[in-house]
Formats: sequence, C-alpha cells, structure tokens
Amino acid sequence: MYVDIGTKKVKGKVYPRYLIRESRWENGGSKQRTVANISDCSLEEVIAIKLALKYKGNITDVLRDIDEIHTEQGLSVGAVFSLFKAARDLGIAKALGNSENAKLSLWMILARLIEPGSRLANVRLAQRHAAVDVLGLNNFNEDDLYGAMDWIESDQRRIEKRLFHARYGEKRPTLYLYDVTSSYLEGEKNEYADWGYNRDKKKGKKQIVIGLLTDDEGWPISIEVFPGNTSDVKTFASQVKKLAHEFGCESVALVGDRGMIKSDQMDVLAEQKFYYITATTKSQMETLLKQGTIQLELFTEELCEIENEGIRYILRKNPVRASEIGESRNEKMETIRKLIETENEYLEDHKRAKVITALRNVEARIVKLNLSPLVKVESSGRTLAMKIDDTALREESYLDGCYVIRTNLPVDRGSMETIHGRYKDLANVEWAFRTMKSDEIELRPINVRLKPRTRAHAFIAMLSYIIEKRLRDKWKDINITVQEGIHELSSINCITVQVGAVKYNQIPEPREIGSKLLGALSVTLPKAITCSNVRISTRKKLELKRKK
Repeated sequence: MYVDIGTKKVKGKVYPRYLIRESRWENGGSKQRTVANISDCSLEEVIAIKLALKYKGNITDVLRDIDEIHTEQGLSVGAVFSLFKAARDLGIAKALGNSENAKLSLWMILARLIEPGSRLANVRLAQRHAAVDVLGLNNFNEDDLYGAMDWIESDQRRIEKRLFHARYGEKRPTLYLYDVTSSYLEGEKNEYADWGYNRDKKKGKKQIVIGLLTDDEGWPISIEVFPGNTSDVKTFASQVKKLAHEFGCESVALVGDRGMIKSDQMDVLAEQKFYYITATTKSQMETLLKQGTIQLELFTEELCEIENEGIRYILRKNPVRASEIGESRNEKMETIRKLIETENEYLEDHKRAKVITALRNVEARIVKLNLSPLVKVESSGRTLAMKIDDTALREESYLDGCYVIRTNLPVDRGSMETIHGRYKDLANVEWAFRTMKSDEIELRPINVRLKPRTRAHAFIAMLSYIIEKRLRDKWKDINITVQEGIHELSSINCITVQVGAVKYNQIPEPREIGSKLLGALSVTLPKAITCSNVRISTRKKLELKRKK
C-alpha cells in the first residue's frame, strides 16, 4: 500500500490529487486498486501518511530518512495576504472584477504599498512575494502590466462608481471635499507635462496637475489628471458634473479652499442646485469690513456667524496662528535689519561702492519677503536705515489669525460648527496627497509617458491610498506606521520543505508584532501554500542578451 501523488485539471486549473493505492500481482500482471481518496487532506497529513506506509515494517528506519528532509526559504506571504484581505474588505477587489487585467491591476495596487516602483519592478517583486498564487494570477511580465494599465484607465469611471455605491449604498454623503495638487516630472516626454505653479517648489521641472475628490472623512472617491498648466479653478467643473451625473448626487455641498471656489465655480454649483463651503481671501475680508458686513471685534476665539443676502459668514480668530504670523513677520524684519547692517559695513569698507546698488539689494529683499507695504529703506549719506510704517503695521496685524468661512448652505442643513468643521476637514485631502507623494506609495516618479497610462498611474495610487488609510485606522493602537507594519508582514516567508520527491510550502507562526498586525486585520494565514514563480520579462531577456 502506498500514496499516489498526482494532479488533475478542472476548467483549466490544476489541482493536487492524493490517493492511497494498493498494488498486487494477479493473473501474471500487476494490478492497482484505489483504497481511499485523501485529496481533501492537507499536504502535511499526506506526507505523514506516506511516511507511515513506507516504514510500517520498521518505523525506526524513519530516523535514518530524516536526512532526506530539506528546507529552504520560500516566497513572502504575509504582506500579500494582508493587503489582499484589506482590498476585499474595502470592495476594491470586487469593483475591479475577476479578469486577468483586473488581477494584474490589483497586484500593481498592492505593490505600491509593499515596495513601490516601475512595472518591471512590480514583476521582480512578484518573484519574491506569493502574488501569483494569492491573487490567482497566471505568469506575467511588464508588458502584461502595461496592458492592465490601459484596461484600468478605460474602466476607471465604472470602478469608481462601483466603489462609491458599495461604500455608501443609498446613504450617500451630503458633503464632499475637493482639492488640487501638482506633481513634478523628472523628464519632459509625458503628454500632460507643462509649466505651472509648482506646489513641490521644484524649479525647472514640468509638472502634471491632479484633482482629488473625497467624502467628508477623507475617503477618496475620484481622481483626475490635468495638464501641468491647468489652474485650480479650471479643474472644478468636471468634479461637479461627476457628482451630479455619474454618482447621482443631489443637493450636496462641495468644500474647497479659497483659491478653488470663486464666482464662476459658484455658478456651476448653482446649475446643479449644489451648495458650497469655502473661505474668503484677505482682500475679500478687508472689503467686507469696509462694507460693514462684518466687524473686526467679532473676530474672537469663539465662532461667530453673520448672515447677509443669503450668504453665511463664519468668523473666528485663531490666537496660535496669529502668534505664528506675528513671529514670522518679525523674523522677516530682522532679516532686513541684518542685511542693512551688512550693506552699511560694505559701504564703509569700500569707498567706491555705490549707495544706489546697496539700496536696490535691500529693496529687492523687501519685495521678496512681502514687506513692501510695511517697511522702507532710506539712505542718509552712505548709511542705510530701515523705516517701519507703524500705521500700516497695525492695519496689517489686525487680521493676523483671522479667517472667514463663506457658505450658501441653509441653516437647517448645517450649523456654524458643522460648516467650520467640514472646511477644516480639507486637511484630510491634503494628507491624502502627502501620503500618495511619500515613500509609502510614490505617486512620483511617474514612469509613464502616455496620457491614459498617466491617468492609470494616478488611479492606482488613489486605490493604494484607500488601503493605506484602512491599515492606518486598523493599526492605530499598535504604535506602528503603515510602512513599518507592511515591512514586518513582508518578513513572513513560507518555508519550502522537501521530503524525497515531495515538496510543499509551510507558513511558520509569525512573531508577536506580526500576529497583532494580522489580528487587527482579521487575517488568518494558512498553514501551507502552493508557491509559483513569475517569469522574467521577455523584453528584459532580449535587453540582457544584447548587452552580452
């Protein structure tokens, strides 16, 4: 009696098959009879039965054959299992679907969290992580991933809508946050690349512009890419139309910063019967003060509301921010004083130096530091002096830390505390942008050139951020960052065990911190797994051959 190990193919998939068989001599030939089908047993149980049958005559011989057992490090399983579970819990896996392109897209989403990189880097990462078996993938190379990027871009709106309806159902949010960022490019061949206001403060770099729409808790709903020279306000209309026509929202409020929602954007919102929550600029605040709509004494640490012609104004003065602004202004003035001292010393030591040149240097710095309304520089002989306009300084400091939130949302739809809180929630969108640009997801560098693939890259980064936000929420009590947590889970590797001709992959018990991370996500790792390898890119093979 022995264990017969084989495989069977069902609907294109190969499954292991284990049978206990008996061999006997009958009528001059060997005959086999199946005693039991043990395919439902785990591989460890099958190995145990095989050894028991092999040494049933002398069980002590098992000790001698222990030398036939070999172990080696296998693929990493912890991170892939955990992130895949999070993607399923969030509805991302279901929204993508079960096609091969959907699975490849999901791998690119998970890979941005495990170890972000290019498409070729994603292929190499799959050679170290059990991506093929956990996600049910066929072997793939980077060309397959580029094809998946084309697919996910063409299906982005459908996927966003499926995620939206899966998350909210009929209870759709009534408040949405929208903000814009830019991402600089290392090259110039990207089809969206153009010059514009660079929020990354990267001089000499073209950029793309990205708009992100979230709910009031900061969960991303939709992302859109624009040419690098697109102004914030020009990105706004498409988001409003998306909410109205694609997501079927009615009578909602859109929250945007003071540079986003202006008169034209308010008109666009009015067309859809939407409301807005935004903030006023400093010049608008000064105009409201001159008109008598608001009064300076109303700015206190407590919220205050004024309604005028159907518009609600929420006023507040932040004392901490006021102090910061005052200190920053004083530091700038001290910079000018030190520059004047330096110029005076130079003029004294260099008799042929021109006073007009020194004046220009100081005046240029005053303009650069935005102190020109408050500070002037004058010369007397060959000596420069700084003159501060005290009246202008008082007027300038009146509004330090003051801000006004403006909305047309009816009182019965939101109190002033709610409106103030929702505007402050714009920080959630800013946090999302920072995370996507950070080492955790690496929105940049953008290693693609075509517009559709640039949009796909941004969409994949957004979906990765949704998973990152989920992990951050689940792990907040473990005192570990998402990056550290994923790194810890990546250290959970399966162990490949070979007994004679039989080979299987066993997953060891994780460390204490790994168990906590898995438990927080309700992940239970299997005891054994089948691990496959991913072929290296065909194109890369050709490149290596050329180099040789």
